[in-house]
Amino acid sequence: MELFLDLYGFLSVVLRALALIARSVTIGTLFYILLLATPLAARFQPGDSALMLDSARRIGLRAGWVTLGATLLAVSLGLVALMGSLDVGLAQALGAGFALSGAGVLGFTVLAMLALLPHGAPGGPRMAVLGLAALGMLASAALGSHAMAREEARGPMLLATFLHQMGAALWLGGLPAFMAALRLGWAPAAAQAVGTRYSGLAAAGVLCIIGGIIGFYLGYIGTPEGLYGTAYGAMSLTKSALMGFLLLLGLGNFLLLHHFARGHAATVLPRVRRFVECEMIAGICIFGIAASLTSVPPAVDLPDDRVEWHEIVDRFTPQAPRLVSPNHEDLAIPNLQAQLDAEYQARQAPDRPQAFIPGEGLLPPRNAFDLAWSEYNHNIAGFIVLAVGLAALLDATRRVPLARHWPLLFMGLAVFLFLRSDPEAWPMGQISFLDSLRDPEALQHKLLSFLVVIFAVSEWLVRLSGKRTAAAYVFPLSMAAGGFLLLAHTHAIANIREALLVELSHLPLGAAAVVAACARWVELRSEPDGWLARLGRWTWPCCLIFISLILIFYREA
Repeated sequence: MELFLDLYGFLSVVLRALALIARSVTIGTLFYILLLATPLAARFQPGDSALMLDSARRIGLRAGWVTLGATLLAVSLGLVALMGSLDVGLAQALGAGFALSGAGVLGFTVLAMLALLPHGAPGGPRMAVLGLAALGMLASAALGSHAMAREEARGPMLLATFLHQMGAALWLGGLPAFMAALRLGWAPAAAQAVGTRYSGLAAAGVLCIIGGIIGFYLGYIGTPEGLYGTAYGAMSLTKSALMGFLLLLGLGNFLLLHHFARGHAATVLPRVRRFVECEMIAGICIFGIAASLTSVPPAVDLPDDRVEWHEIVDRFTPQAPRLVSPNHEDLAIPNLQAQLDAEYQARQAPDRPQAFIPGEGLLPPRNAFDLAWSEYNHNIAGFIVLAVGLAALLDATRRVPLARHWPLLFMGLAVFLFLRSDPEAWPMGQISFLDSLRDPEALQHKLLSFLVVIFAVSEWLVRLSGKRTAAAYVFPLSMAAGGFLLLAHTHAIANIREALLVELSHLPLGAAAVVAACARWVELRSEPDGWLARLGRWTWPCCLIFISLILIFYREA
């Protein structure tokens, strides 16, 4: 049970993110059918309207199935964790707020899927059922949020949560259906009508999101100090920054759509698709932050354990990077293990004690040498990433043939991270590789190393071939996955203030990785010599350089 509870914190964030994404797409598709596809169906040819409605219907059904599976699994794991940690029975656990909320989401999702099964344009009764299902899913999800834990202003916070999630569904949740409509190959006038109508839905969604943000700030954060002095505030700021990036993409689409009237549909429509694809990539990572926020207490509930502004300034004032690593035997776990081994041999005890057992539910010991070890790891990794970014910029000039081998530098980073991320584990420590994976932080480190290897090899092969094959998309997808993991990254540090100071460096890393992923995606999906491709080709190496600077000047003390 201790192992399960250790891993549950990380797994629950991933499951909540998946459930939130699928639920938002399901609700967004319902709104898309109700407010866009059905009203516009009368203006199109019967075949075109049927294709638009049918593509949206299929997306809604697929998202519904994922919503059912992810929600059911998340609730089930939550029940196991609750029963194991509080020693309560299943009947009592089923009365928990998250279980009731999940049951509501499951019920209304089934209702939505039943209403989506019939083909053709929905009539009045079916439209009413689809609207009821969408609103019911939103209300059920809101009942499982932080708002239900508030003793004061519960109603306004429930309303803010409802508005925020409805806005995300209207804008981000409807993107897959909108993308499917753009791929139907319609005439420019029809594509313009769909794009203009969806722009209106997205604008309404943005207003709802802003309304929710205002409510969250007043109810959950309260003061500017709560923004930078707590994990909830810092994650909310990062989420807002990525939302600003999404707004820029949306603004680009809004401006592009107005070129249809000038006869540029052949060139504008592909660019609109590229921006929508980037919105979907960034949106997934934003949903990851939102899911992680549900496991963090609101800022107003931590009035006495906040990071002061001068601490942030002191921590992030650049100093000379650490270029010398501490000795491995001086680290807390190896040092303690050596002492225990000496006592074990002296007493000739039957069982050899271990200094730290992953998955036991206890925090690993740390000392000053551990902090220096971590700083050294980050600083050296920063220099490697800096070399990658500079080499990628040289490659972007198309004038240095040797620079196309820059992905190989990432292989060195992967090896470095694999060896040094968790020094208490194999191959440097005495804890076996499989046993080390029972620690959530070690598991995340190994996943990041694995992602680095994947996109390093694939991108190198792409550079050698000079062709845009499917392997070229491994790089942006891996960057997006790495950004997601960094944004949802958890640190098992007893000192909450110290944990936040560490988190403040990881959040911009994750955000920059998301922007880099979108830039590389745009480069690949645009005309090779077009301005969008050139913009993407120069943007993502700059993101890597930004990431490297954060790592080079990273400190933990």
